[in-house]
Amino acid sequence: MSPVNTLTLSLPLFLLLGSSLALAVGLCLFRLLWHFLGRGVGAVWRGLGPWHAGQRDQRVPGVGAGEPAHPGYWWRQMWVDAVSAAGYGMRVVWTAVRDPWMGRFVRNLFHGRRPSGLRGSSPVSRFLLVVSVAPGVALGALLGAALATVVLGVVHAVFALLLGLVWLGCAAAVPVLRGVERGWLLVRGVRVKCPYPGCYRAVPLAVHRCPNCRAEHRLLRPGRYGVLRHVCGCGHRLPAARLSGRGKLTALCPHCARPLPKTAGTTRVVHAPLVGGTSSGKTMLMAAMVEGLHAWARRGDLTVAYASAEDKRTATDLNQELRQAGWAHATTGGQPRALMLTVTRGRQRRLLYLYDPMGESVSDAERVRAQQYLAHADGIVLVADVLADPKVRGRLSDEDARRAGDARPSPQGPWETYQRLIGELTALAGRRGRLSVAAVVTKRDVLDQLSSLPVAGARIDGWLEEIGLGGLVRALGHDFRSARYWAVSAHAATGTGPLEPEQRRAAEPVLWLLAASGLRTGALIGPDGGTGGKERRLRLRGTGEKERKYSTA
Repeated sequence: MSPVNTLTLSLPLFLLLGSSLALAVGLCLFRLLWHFLGRGVGAVWRGLGPWHAGQRDQRVPGVGAGEPAHPGYWWRQMWVDAVSAAGYGMRVVWTAVRDPWMGRFVRNLFHGRRPSGLRGSSPVSRFLLVVSVAPGVALGALLGAALATVVLGVVHAVFALLLGLVWLGCAAAVPVLRGVERGWLLVRGVRVKCPYPGCYRAVPLAVHRCPNCRAEHRLLRPGRYGVLRHVCGCGHRLPAARLSGRGKLTALCPHCARPLPKTAGTTRVVHAPLVGGTSSGKTMLMAAMVEGLHAWARRGDLTVAYASAEDKRTATDLNQELRQAGWAHATTGGQPRALMLTVTRGRQRRLLYLYDPMGESVSDAERVRAQQYLAHADGIVLVADVLADPKVRGRLSDEDARRAGDARPSPQGPWETYQRLIGELTALAGRRGRLSVAAVVTKRDVLDQLSSLPVAGARIDGWLEEIGLGGLVRALGHDFRSARYWAVSAHAATGTGPLEPEQRRAAEPVLWLLAASGLRTGALIGPDGGTGGKERRLRLRGTGEKERKYSTA
């Protein structure tokens, strides 16, 4: 066959193939590519839903049993939604290729019908539909779907890269926020401890209660449940960081499930246990200290508030008892619950824990060892009832001995109390060399009536040495970082008709311990509760009323 004949026979075939290819390219570029892209993008957008609040989504896992909060969207659900939406978009594109394009349109064309299903008007038109239009439409549909898939794949890859950056940003923000919060607590010296008896344990992270459903969240911090906010199982959004307002929620101890004061996680805590024998005057002294702090607040030098309603109720009941009976009943009930107050001076604030254990708690080493709150002590208030010391009682005349007996002295002297305390305190705290001790001689009103003893002047430590308790003074100076001494009449500072100067005087040991924690209350301390400032410091130097520090030698 000649080349002319071959060309003549193949020309119609080339024309059919060319027309089919041209139809396929035109149909792909000018219609089907954009049609499939539109359907795919719309499907991806719908797949990211649901877009109506409250509508359930089977892709979202339920709330676990350990933590009643939904995992953070960035942690895992973001990827689940992206993959499912991308897959749904691809499926919609190829579903549209199968039906209606390949399943109806192309099939009708190959059967000599129009895409709508109408039969061709003539044999020639039906022939052209079968041999030219049908292959072009089929090829155009496949090319359009393939190109749409490639474009969607590129978009999905870019979107995945952006999601990866978002995930990395959230993952990096979690340790940064935790570190900032931890550093802020360390700089401010905030270490939360449970104030309740039987617990007294450290609280690295409190349990926070949802205000809507009362569910308890143990992991309310930046993490896999959310960077700044967690979503409770009830749908309520909870702040997960201190910066976003977590301190406004009700906090519970994770060990005993009892409520913590609202300022516990933001304010440095100063633990000040009162240590003394039975009937040494601890409870009355604590009441006098609290009233003294309020007396300083009335002068405008401090701002004092009870940490909770229970603390206010406890202090009110104690003051009512003192007004009615003139003295406080002996402390009972095992380990004490701390009486908590917030003390503010200027822009600084402290959360004060005052412990009033029963006197029997220092009657032997085993009971002292059970006082676990001593492990957190920032300073000790040693309540010294000198009338209980045998050496002091031996110096009293008969009349003075009767007066001393009416004051109900403790069965355990201050030196004996100290000896039983110091060994176990070292085992519990392990840092007695860094602690301060405020030694407070109680029952000052009775001591002033005893003619057999010298008058307690400005130097209480020297007065203790003079009456035979020099060993206690030397031991306190040797075993503690610093020691200071007071003589207080809690009876004159509490009850009916209290004396405000004596109240302020009773609060000075606590102010001194607070000053050791960095609160600027040192200027308020003085022999007569003066006005503070430079004048006070000069008077303290002149009278010698300053803390005694002893070297090891």
